[in-house]
Amino acid sequence: MPTKVNTLIFSDLHLGAETSRPSDCLDMLHQFEFERLILLGDIFADLNFRRLKKEHWQFLSHIRKLSNPKRHIEVVWVEGNHDFGLAEVMGHLTGVEVLQEYSWEFNGTRHLAIHGHQWDKFIANNFGLSVAISYAHLQIQKLGLPMHPIARFTDKIPTRWQRLTPKVATGAIHLAKVRHAERVFCGHTHKAYHVEQDGVNYYNSGCWTDTRATFITIDEKGVEIREYTGDDNQRSDDRDSSQERSPAYSPSADFFDEAELSADAAYEGVRR
Repeated sequence: MPTKVNTLIFSDLHLGAETSRPSDCLDMLHQFEFERLILLGDIFADLNFRRLKKEHWQFLSHIRKLSNPKRHIEVVWVEGNHDFGLAEVMGHLTGVEVLQEYSWEFNGTRHLAIHGHQWDKFIANNFGLSVAISYAHLQIQKLGLPMHPIARFTDKIPTRWQRLTPKVATGAIHLAKVRHAERVFCGHTHKAYHVEQDGVNYYNSGCWTDTRATFITIDEKGVEIREYTGDDNQRSDDRDSSQERSPAYSPSADFFDEAELSADAAYEGVRR
């Protein structure tokens, strides 16, 4: 049976990148029943849809199905720095509104979600270099070694230079206090993380471009950072490993077909 939670949050899937794990992320979504889904930014690697393969379009198709009003699921897309320029087309493709930040109430607690690049001075002050690094990273992936150490290194250069984890956390906590939120959620740094400061709990959802894919769930018991394990209890009928190296795929009528939810996941994560 699917695990029931109120809210599920994930970020940094980077569709179009060779290291993206859309089939695993889709499998994870099938493992839960939720009332709210927050796509916390950088769902795409860039604006080049020609890099999207069949499993990428299958993932987007499922997001569209989840956003169908008949399902009574609130689906929110919070814009990341890699998502710039995609708000209009994504609204059309998935039926999901793209926001700069999003806040909501649950169990008497105010929550805030924002991607986190707003506190990345490297991107703000070195936009051209940041774009060049992202381009180099994608070119390295084309060598056919998506999990190659060099590809991982170029993906993490800005994070290592800036030590983004505490910087993003500090900025997000300050914004949460301004917005009167007790919990704030970010992505961007690709590192799952939790810290409490000045009465605000900060959580980072990690990423889906690494061997350790992480996400966040919220229920009556609190907030939990989980790791996707891909164990034997997961659904596998929507996964096709033979397609992971498939050529670029264009959406067709099946993009609008119906889908189902189900199955399981876990991480000895942190609850607060």
